[in-house]
Amino acid sequence: MSKTLKFLGAVGATMFAALPAFAQEVAVEAVAVATESAAPVADKGDTAWMMISTVLVMLMIIPGLALFYGGLVRGKNMLSVLTHVLGAASLAMIIWVMYGYGLAFGGDANQFISNGKFMLAGVTADSTVATFTDGVVIPEYVFIAFQMTFAAITLALVVGGLVERMKFSSMMAFGVIWLTIVYFPIAHMVWYLGADDASTGLLFGWGALDFAGGTVVHINAGVSALVGSIILGKRLGYQKEIMTPHSLPMTLIGTGLLWVGWFGFNAGSALEANGAAGLAMINTFVATAAGVLFWMLTELALGHKGSMLGACSGAIAGLVAVTPAAGNAGPFGAILLGAIAATLCCVFVMKLKAKLGVDDSLDAFGIHGVGGIIGSVGTAFTMLPILGGPGAEDYALGVQLWIQIKAVLVAIAWAAIGSAIAFYLVKFTIGLRVTEEVEREGLDLGEHGERAYN
Repeated sequence: MSKTLKFLGAVGATMFAALPAFAQEVAVEAVAVATESAAPVADKGDTAWMMISTVLVMLMIIPGLALFYGGLVRGKNMLSVLTHVLGAASLAMIIWVMYGYGLAFGGDANQFISNGKFMLAGVTADSTVATFTDGVVIPEYVFIAFQMTFAAITLALVVGGLVERMKFSSMMAFGVIWLTIVYFPIAHMVWYLGADDASTGLLFGWGALDFAGGTVVHINAGVSALVGSIILGKRLGYQKEIMTPHSLPMTLIGTGLLWVGWFGFNAGSALEANGAAGLAMINTFVATAAGVLFWMLTELALGHKGSMLGACSGAIAGLVAVTPAAGNAGPFGAILLGAIAATLCCVFVMKLKAKLGVDDSLDAFGIHGVGGIIGSVGTAFTMLPILGGPGAEDYALGVQLWIQIKAVLVAIAWAAIGSAIAFYLVKFTIGLRVTEEVEREGLDLGEHGERAYN
């Protein structure tokens, strides 16, 4: 009996001695479980919306932008334009996953560029990105794909100023350089929130408002197209021969596809399926509608007939102008922005473009550049409560307006200088233009060996 008691006593003493270690182990496991349960979990609804938005932006490029641009050129260059748009978008996607995402959003480096996640290193199916609402996240792969479509359409937009005379190989070489030194840094400067002021994007740190890409996409592409059209030179017979669009119905189809896809572009930039996305959606409706009507009214005021081409151009001008303000404006502010942008873009295209003597073939600068500037600066005004904007009663219009103007000037300067470097590098190596023979014959046959219409 005494031996049994001694044994039980020894066991009890051993267990008692082990209690602290056991308690510590339980505590560690509890902390691990709590940490695991607190790990960010992607919201399925927001994730689904962002995947849909990404596909909608893809619809803007192929077939939307391709058909919009393709219908505006002469029939002998139709396939050339389609190939340029498709090639540019495809190139941007490959470069984006190789190192573009790393330079734009890969990690803290400085106010002009990121540094990390090259070849998407460290990104997994479980990686997440925080949205604008605390605690709401989406998968990082979805964010990467969404931003990838922005890079793709921006390079494709530049094509509009270069059509009917630039070699396809030169466009692709230009695209590699331009994305690297122009697009990725501007995307970082406008949208990257770093861990501190030294790494947060320059314009983001200033407080510049660009909800969906007024500076990053439209000013960037428009200015780059203008620089390219100057360096390339005019098309043979420009302002001497008739160069009317060969298929305006095709341009209308492209316009419709752009408008539909733009809901992913603007509303998707909320990064959540929430009220901000709903606001961006209705603004994308009404600003575009105002653009259609006011471009046609401006045509009439300038002594012309209200045209379908004008209506399509006005729709794009309205879409471009509301892009930076989509989530920062009330519907009436968006209508005003679309109307002003369409009016001024129309005046520029119909009255000022010819005086400049620049062959911006499909008005990439006249609509995207001018419209992007108007929209980016005008965003400061759409914040006013009197226009239904979200600004507080003490909203400092003058302060925000100066920030927007500075951001626009930086975007213009960066795009102009970087584009000039890219174009001249290509010009002095492989050349930019097709031969005069190919240009007269048409780039469809001369560059690609096929016809759009047989």
